[in-house]
Amino acid sequence: MISERLRRAYQPGVIAARDGSAEHYEGVVLKCAAVLIPLARIESEWQVVFTRRTDTVEHHKGQVSFPGGGCDRQEYVPEATALREAQEEIGLAREDVRLLGRLNDVLTITHYRVTPVVGSMPWPYTFTPEPAEVGRVFHIPLSWLAERSHRREQPFTPDGFPRPFHVVVFEEYDGEVLWGATARMTLNFLEVLGL
Repeated sequence: MISERLRRAYQPGVIAARDGSAEHYEGVVLKCAAVLIPLARIESEWQVVFTRRTDTVEHHKGQVSFPGGGCDRQEYVPEATALREAQEEIGLAREDVRLLGRLNDVLTITHYRVTPVVGSMPWPYTFTPEPAEVGRVFHIPLSWLAERSHRREQPFTPDGFPRPFHVVVFEEYDGEVLWGATARMTLNFLEVLGL
């Protein structure tokens, strides 16, 4: 069962992955963030729902992502942030999400400490994407994501970095390429599930 595997794997305060080297984060105050990894049973199998950000959004233009963002001051648990952001970004109502658990945190090159929250949702579902932020909502089967031949690691050197580091990149699916922090979170989820 997914929730049981998440419960056993989650370790509060543990970093599952970071982009770049440890020195990139030394002396930096990390910003709190959370994302929702939405799961839906589509055509008799679990699929992960993703978004593609618009080309006009401030950060990570045109990239595949999970609904999510920075924590508000009054939000003391990642689930509150993830659910609020999912509702704002794609119109996924909080009451339509059954929370299943968390993954260990991921550090991003933009100095966010992101907590991925996993939840299931009904399908079919009518999304209402926020047009300034979300260009598309789509889904990828867990079975496809789990196929090792569909992913690789490759070097990446962001602006301002002295040397490259390796990022996870999934092959193109339905015209979309999953890579970077979102791909790393997806890979962490697959590992927790034993896929």
